Amino acid sequence: MPSKHTLTHFDTELEAIRKRLLEMGGLVAQQLSRAIEALSSGDLATIEAVIEDDRRVNEEEVALDDACILLIARHGPTAGDLRMVMTMIQMITDLERVGDEAKKIAKAGRQIIGSDAMFVPKVELRHVAAMVVDMLQRALDAFARMDPSASAAIAREDKEVDAIFKGIMRQLITYMMEDPRLITRALDVLFIAKSIERVGDHAKNVSEYVVYMVRGRDVRHEGIEALERESGSR
Repeated sequence: MPSKHTLTHFDTELEAIRKRLLEMGGLVAQQLSRAIEALSSGDLATIEAVIEDDRRVNEEEVALDDACILLIARHGPTAGDLRMVMTMIQMITDLERVGDEAKKIAKAGRQIIGSDAMFVPKVELRHVAAMVVDMLQRALDAFARMDPSASAAIAREDKEVDAIFKGIMRQLITYMMEDPRLITRALDVLFIAKSIERVGDHAKNVSEYVVYMVRGRDVRHEGIEALERESGSR
C-alpha cells in the first residue's frame, strides 16, 4: 500500500498539472477570442500575436504530456486517479488543437484584412465564435469542479454550431455564385467558420472527458441521451 507521504506527493503533482491544464485552456480560449476580435477590427498586431502565441501552446502541450507520463511512471496510479490522468492527456490534445484553429483563423484573417474590403463577403461570425468560447470555458469549468452536469447542454449547443456553420457555408456559396470576384476571400471566411465549428467539437470532447473522469464511462459515441443519463441532467 502506498505511504501517506507518497500519496501526498502524487496529489501535489496532480494538482499542479490540473492548474497548468486550466491555464492552457484559458490561453487558447483567449487566442480564439482575440483572433475573432482582431478580424472585426482589422488589428494586424493582434493577429500576429495570436499566431505567435501558438508556439506557447505547443510548448505547453509537450510539457504537460511529459508531466503526465512522469506522474504515471513515478506513482503508478490506479482506478480513479489513473482515469483522471488519462483524461488530462486527452484534454491536452484537444486544447492544443483549439490553439491550432485560433492560429488558422488569425492567418486567414491576415489575408482578409490585407485585401480590398469590397471583395470580402459580409458574414456574421462573432456570435457563433462567442458561443464556442463559452462552450469551451464551461467545459473547462466542469473539469475544474469535476462536475459532468453541463455535458449534455454543451453537446446540444455543438449541434447548433454545426447548423450555423452549414448556414454560413450556404451563404458563402451564394455570394461566390453571384460574384466570382468574392471567391478568394469567401474561401478565407469559410475556413474561419470551419475552424470555429471545430472548436465547438473540441469543447464537446472536453465535456465528454469529464463524464468519463467522474462516472468512469466513455460516452463519446453514445449520443446526447447517454450524456444526459451519465451527467445527471435527466
